[in-house]
Amino acid sequence: GILQHPDGTVLKQLQPPPRGPREQEFYNKVYDSDCCDSILLELREYLPKYFGVWSPPTAPNDTYLKLEDVTRKFNKPCIMDVKIGQKSYDPYASAEKIQQQVSKYPLMEEIGFLVLGMRVYHVSSDSYETQNQHYGRSLTKETVKDGISKFFHSGYCLRKDVVAASIQKVEKILEWFEGQTQLNFYASSLLFVYEGSCQATTVRLSDVTLAEKRRVPKGLLSGGDVLEYNNNINVINSTENGKIEASVGKGLSKFYALHKKACSKRHHSQLSLKVENSEQDNVWKTSTCITQEHLNGNVLPQLEKVFYHVPAETKESANVEVRMIDFAHVFPSNTKDEGYIYGLKNLITVLQNILDN
Repeated sequence: GILQHPDGTVLKQLQPPPRGPREQEFYNKVYDSDCCDSILLELREYLPKYFGVWSPPTAPNDTYLKLEDVTRKFNKPCIMDVKIGQKSYDPYASAEKIQQQVSKYPLMEEIGFLVLGMRVYHVSSDSYETQNQHYGRSLTKETVKDGISKFFHSGYCLRKDVVAASIQKVEKILEWFEGQTQLNFYASSLLFVYEGSCQATTVRLSDVTLAEKRRVPKGLLSGGDVLEYNNNINVINSTENGKIEASVGKGLSKFYALHKKACSKRHHSQLSLKVENSEQDNVWKTSTCITQEHLNGNVLPQLEKVFYHVPAETKESANVEVRMIDFAHVFPSNTKDEGYIYGLKNLITVLQNILDN
């Protein structure tokens, strides 16, 4: 699981050898302060930021990768994890491992990707819908488009602005893969995140606000405090005797902690949801603020009319993140990563079909 550090980063426990050391070596190589390889420097744009390794004071032998929390700036993050590539096993996998991976999703080679899970916020019910990896493995060539489109549905309508922005992000990653021949990726994923809330809120990304918003303690693992995990959610507690106890959650059933932020009502003659970024790029401002009571009432149709049905060129581009994650099976190469490229192209085709239809 991935747990949340009080400083706003996330911690991914290092896997047993050789996977864990291989992933750590990958991050160290890409984020080496002396790195002058243009391919690796560009790759940083598509990864979570890496802040080295970390160990809890009470368990110095436990090692975690310290990474950027891609969901941190979102109020109601919608999250989807998609494994990319025609093969989910690396070149050194045993025959038994290959058979195990192929049997999990026989269509992987033909489709080139697999939905590992999603968590979608529905404005209509103010709740999340969660799908785990079994949902993704149930998708066929005929149903994969509708299956993925669920991720972009707010409960009222399809978020075409998010689909369009996602396509642009994936295309940038595809461009990088088309131009590099030094790394091949297996069993690696793309993490999609977008803002699911249509409520206009002002979110200040300061440590104080975040600590209050997420109820994260100032101290590190102080007694009785709970740290929320991101995906494959686990809960970690520090006990009175200093030991760390963790309960393991299975699948992607809880993806990210749910957080609510109150917003004050403002009165305007017309609804406008144009988002303006501050110069510091850490404040979202909107010209109106809609409470849940309004969303449940007559304001919602107006909101739909203004935000979703205006011409695309008049909208702000959706705030979407698409990052590459999971690098336990990355290997040096001297050829293009054709399996990953195949998966990206097929995923873009599916997203474009969702947008066009």
